[in-house]
Amino acid sequence: MKTKILVVDDEADLELLIKQKFRRKIRENVYEFLFASNGQEALTRVHDTPDLDIVLSDINMPVMDGLTLLSKMSEANPVVKTVMVSAYGDMENIRTAMNRGAFDFVTKPVDFTDLELTMDKTASHVQQTRETLRAIQENNILKMYVDETVLNVMGQPGFENKLMVSETVDATVVFMDICGFTALSEVLPPANVVGLLNKYFDQMVQEVIAQGGYIDKFMGDAVMAVFRGDYHLDRAIDAALSVRTVIQANEDTLPDGKPYRPQVSIGINTGEMVSGNIGSASLKRLDYTVIGDNVNVSQRLQSAAKPGQIIITEAIYEQVKESFQCNPVGEATLKNKSLPVMTYEVVA
Repeated sequence: MKTKILVVDDEADLELLIKQKFRRKIRENVYEFLFASNGQEALTRVHDTPDLDIVLSDINMPVMDGLTLLSKMSEANPVVKTVMVSAYGDMENIRTAMNRGAFDFVTKPVDFTDLELTMDKTASHVQQTRETLRAIQENNILKMYVDETVLNVMGQPGFENKLMVSETVDATVVFMDICGFTALSEVLPPANVVGLLNKYFDQMVQEVIAQGGYIDKFMGDAVMAVFRGDYHLDRAIDAALSVRTVIQANEDTLPDGKPYRPQVSIGINTGEMVSGNIGSASLKRLDYTVIGDNVNVSQRLQSAAKPGQIIITEAIYEQVKESFQCNPVGEATLKNKSLPVMTYEVVA
């Protein structure tokens, strides 16, 4: 990659000398030099050149000296590194420069071989810093799309060597759908639809996280959440009850002036399921999720639920009836199930 270097010096012949000494590397696009005659002019250059890598600065200059420039560099561009190039190479100036953030110090008259080594070393450090910052930024972006629980699994040693490995886990899956939102999206401008959906999703996610669950995925106007660990079924039901409460507390006004109060339909199921990466390793497009019959039943229970209902099976009812108030709903015919399933509604 080309290294972009700003030379700050009031010596008129230095620009020509630099261009002569590094002529070949300039021609080969290894180095690109910019020039400024004082610190104030250099600061303007730094602000206007965000991809700048190195500043080579003299100390004794008019308008703004090099040490003053050095004290302002961290604010102007904290990634750029400054190498002082000066005849004032006494220990006091060197210590002052280093304390103000200089990366290195080269004394005049300049040994250009040494200067080139210094520039390469400095450019390498700047590149490593940029790569680190880019990785942090990418990680922060990734956290917006992938649940932190999943990221923790992905961060385990050797994860990349077992991308397609799966495990059987005991967990609870909750499907939550915002009722009637598809029809609403047909009459609302897209921006309004997205705004409302994100508002409701944010409220739902907070309740899931509060109970130790994680969001597996968003699907249109529905959310799939997974709960694992101790008391995962109880925590999932607590989260579902809280989601219903916070969503029903909303009262929004539509563009035509009509009030809109959203409701959710929720299905919950628990048991063994397979956890792992689903997708194409060749394409490097994977989805870390849970699959299995118990997951499918959860989604079908949600489909059978009416607005405001939290539906569970009779088997789950038997597990939680001492802790939660439930009412029988009746038998429901679920897709791909040969026999009807007795269902209950969690009330409180």
